[in-house]
Amino acid sequence: MAGSGETAEQFGEAIAIRIARREDVPAIVALFAADVLGGHGDTTDPDALADYLAAFDRISASPQDRLYVAELDGEMVGTFQTTLMVSMSGRGAASLNVEAVQTRADMRGRGIGEAMIRFAIAKALEAGATKVQLTSNLVRTDAHRFYRRLGFAQSHAGFKMKL
Repeated sequence: MAGSGETAEQFGEAIAIRIARREDVPAIVALFAADVLGGHGDTTDPDALADYLAAFDRISASPQDRLYVAELDGEMVGTFQTTLMVSMSGRGAASLNVEAVQTRADMRGRGIGEAMIRFAIAKALEAGATKVQLTSNLVRTDAHRFYRRLGFAQSHAGFKMKL
């Protein structure tokens, strides 16, 4: 769970990844609100903070979910979430879903995204998962190149329904 005692892990010289804390929520939200391609309607409006805190609490309470932040020299520069899922297909195989990967725009190209994804892969292996999966918005062509470079293959067509 997001509030568990998992410790930070270092990547490279100064990138540390740790479980997000409740006090990180405004900075995490700012990352999403600054994303012009996301289209999720995220906002730093103080009136919306309660919704984000409720989401954080729900994620923290889930034994399958983890919310992480990446720090560079003590400053938050990225975030991502993982969910461990077990499926009846594949003889009960577990997979780790990676969601909401975001690196601060001015920090891209410094290995932060790669550190976050490699961390997620390591967590998947620790949990005995047989695959790591994620989705990426079709307009994020730079992200698609990034994921392919890390060894991901595009394998499925995704479908969503707004409710």
